[in-house]
Amino acid sequence: MTLRLARRLSLILVIALTCGLHAASQDHPNRGEKYLLDSANRERKAQGLHELRWDPALAQAATRHANEMAKHNTISHQFPDEPGLGARVTRAGVHFASIAENVAEAKSPVTIHNLWMSSEGHRANILDKDMEFLGVAVVERDGNLFAVEDFCRKR
Repeated sequence: MTLRLARRLSLILVIALTCGLHAASQDHPNRGEKYLLDSANRERKAQGLHELRWDPALAQAATRHANEMAKHNTISHQFPDEPGLGARVTRAGVHFASIAENVAEAKSPVTIHNLWMSSEGHRANILDKDMEFLGVAVVERDGNLFAVEDFCRKR
């Protein structure tokens, strides 16, 4: 292997590791995720409820599930051979007293939020007065966005 090729491979490895660590940490939401977080909190504020706080571990669990939905190119709360919500959230390091999840697929975060707010069950999750934390993931595949909101009240 030439020195030039070795340097290129090292650079590619550094880029891949850096991107992977950033994606796995979920310390800060991307634009679509921030829109969904802000929209949920706007809805809650309008109802006199406290804001949900961003939780990186919940976001990590949501990201793993959003990636699964994108891989399968469909929405579901659980795929075969995938742990259920409780196990996914626990695996991410969240110790919860209660949890809930919203999933959706659409072309934009605006449409996703509107779909959730027009669905009784999804709306109830967003406006659940007992929930404290939220992790959101938005993953794109072929122009479609696969979104997950994981809510929890911690122990």
